[in-house]
Amino acid sequence: MRRIRVLRYAAAIAGALMLGTGLAPAAHARTPAAHAKAPAALAETPAALAEAPAAGRSTATELATYWTATRLTAALPADADHGGEARPAADGPRPGEHIPPSRSFDGIPQAGTFFWTDAGGTGRTCSGSVVRSPGRNLVLSAGHCLKGYSGTSPRRHLGFVPQYHDGLKPFGIFPVKDDGVYVAQEYYDLGEHAGAAYDVGFAVTEPNADGKRLEDVAGGVQLLTDTGYFHAPVRMIGYPAGAAKPLECWSWTTKWSSDDPADPGTFLRIACDAFVGGTSGGPMLVPWPGGWAVIGVIGGYHTGGNTPQVSYSAYFSSATRALYRAAVTGAPPAGPAT
Repeated sequence: MRRIRVLRYAAAIAGALMLGTGLAPAAHARTPAAHAKAPAALAETPAALAEAPAAGRSTATELATYWTATRLTAALPADADHGGEARPAADGPRPGEHIPPSRSFDGIPQAGTFFWTDAGGTGRTCSGSVVRSPGRNLVLSAGHCLKGYSGTSPRRHLGFVPQYHDGLKPFGIFPVKDDGVYVAQEYYDLGEHAGAAYDVGFAVTEPNADGKRLEDVAGGVQLLTDTGYFHAPVRMIGYPAGAAKPLECWSWTTKWSSDDPADPGTFLRIACDAFVGGTSGGPMLVPWPGGWAVIGVIGGYHTGGNTPQVSYSAYFSSATRALYRAAVTGAPPAGPAT
């Protein structure tokens, strides 16, 4: 009886989701620090760093040349200790809760991970997804993943690799434009915890070394907003720090009202095993005509969660729509207060 009820619930929610409000499908994708589900990073040898793209010249060709299979696979994490902060894990699994398993796979074209280089090292950071946009060049991730790469200085040569796996970049690497990182001003002003409800970010990319736009080669997922908290089935994808392949898991989302005054807000909650550091920014996808739609990204409450079994997302609402419009229209991005 329980399984029948769950299946009926999943079908009802999936049907209702198709009626949810989304951004119109117009021709429509951090610096390393210790966070629950945040980025991976590494330091390379000085000789290797000397070959990194020079400041002001982070072109697609230079990034494609620099990021060989050897360097891609060598981009080991510096903060893979998931849940390492001395904070309560009350946001973890409930007693007796079923935690759907995850599996390693070769990924999908619309999801990927970021690589960066600067004078101090090179590495891999967070996860993201290609969202449909007029410029066909937009990546969705978490705010805490992208905010350290905003503006033009320090220039970190951030690039997005769709469907990265096993040292391969099947569609190439897409540089993130200078002043192409969009994170809400509220997130900068309030910080990662007090501003958890704004933990969403967009990165505007340039064409790859072949002159191809990101969405033209990888496709895109539909961005949905104001669709509620209860969704099933949900396919979550993320890149664990240092892993050769991404993970995927099928589950469902529910509503979580924060019980931590330091991280206020109401979030999407999803149970999926083994989503550790590096999976931040990974998409929560639902079936959509012609492919997939995204209703959340790993982030928000406790920057995505303090345990590998339960993840969270900021709720996509008017703030997300405003951020999307700023990114697609090329409006000046927000930034830290001076």
